[in-house]
Amino acid sequence: MAIKNYKKIYTELNKSKFLKIQIIVLFVTTYIDWVIMPYITKLEGLHLPVFMISFYMLLGATDGLVQPFFKKIKIYNIYLFVIILDIIQIISYSLSTFDMLIFTYTILSIFTLQAITFEISRIHTVDFMKNEIDIKDYLILRSFFVSTAIIGGAVTAMIFDYFGIKLISMLIFLAVLGVFAVVIEYKLYKKFKAAFANLQLNT
Repeated sequence: MAIKNYKKIYTELNKSKFLKIQIIVLFVTTYIDWVIMPYITKLEGLHLPVFMISFYMLLGATDGLVQPFFKKIKIYNIYLFVIILDIIQIISYSLSTFDMLIFTYTILSIFTLQAITFEISRIHTVDFMKNEIDIKDYLILRSFFVSTAIIGGAVTAMIFDYFGIKLISMLIFLAVLGVFAVVIEYKLYKKFKAAFANLQLNT
């Protein structure tokens, strides 16, 4: 039965503490973005002209064009940038109480940079993980947790909307999760950096 493939994948996951941390980071950050995504989409329609919405879509589509510039970048530096972006995102939630237009533009800018960084990190992580797990299993595992996080985030947003949870309350909830994500991301950053340091010593 095809269900046995899940068992194999989870066996691979349990063999690597490094992989576990990476999956937790991937799940939490994706979940956070997909809880807030419907709210930002609504704010886009309320506050932004079509020109600016198209502009952000255009920027997001440049990930494939900029990747050659980051071919030699260290994976731990990518995660350091992710940490900085997440901290900025958490701080930016406070803007929702002052100016909704600035908040919308700020979150859209962060989301765009995150999307580009996500694609760059995916390729570099696949290359880094090739000696630890079968690439096909890794990609299946990654896709599984991304899909689960997206579904979980969308359902959470639906529940918040159904019960009329205020935007600021939802942002406080996401800020707490964001702090947790940053802590885990820092652990992953240190592991990546230590792994590269050991690799250089052995070569």
